[in-house]
Amino acid sequence: DGEPNEKSWLRDETGGSVYLRLSTRLLEQPQREIDPSLRDQIIDGAYWLRKPGPNAQVVIAYTGAVAPEAIEAVGLIAEDRRDVGLLAVTSADRLNAGWTAAQRARERGLVRATSHIERLLAEVPAHCGLVTVIDGHPATLAWLGSVMGHRTRSLGVEHFGQTGTISDLYRHYGIDAQAIIGAAQMIAPGRPIRHLRAV
Repeated sequence: DGEPNEKSWLRDETGGSVYLRLSTRLLEQPQREIDPSLRDQIIDGAYWLRKPGPNAQVVIAYTGAVAPEAIEAVGLIAEDRRDVGLLAVTSADRLNAGWTAAQRARERGLVRATSHIERLLAEVPAHCGLVTVIDGHPATLAWLGSVMGHRTRSLGVEHFGQTGTISDLYRHYGIDAQAIIGAAQMIAPGRPIRHLRAV
């Protein structure tokens, strides 16, 4: 009844399974006010933890337990790169479902259909690079570069079975803060990021 909207496009509106990924890693849960807009963005799949500025050269998009590494990396990158953005992806599935549904809606004549991720990434300059990071398969977030045509470097875990501490494993798989900084240096070349350590 009425014009379809983004909420009615999502595939989970008609039922389906839910994927929950649990972690044994404790993450700090800061106390903060969550207004209705932020609540909706969290439910829709992503929100800006740090909005990119107009001169952004790189945006880091992360999901899950790698939050501390992404936050640390952005803090260090920001000392040498302007307007760095940090996108917290709360549900890659919902984010992708909204994007796919918006594309389908446009193909069916709803020319102004726009997904949540399209609205978020519309704020990112075209020349900006995206670095995605997840402690899962990198393809989970790699599609973000396709949304608005940004160059993308996706970090993640492609082989499983190693044991060790979280920091050792993150370093081994290239998803620690240093790996994120290294990816940012490669995708947004310029003067060297001084906190990038030689390996």
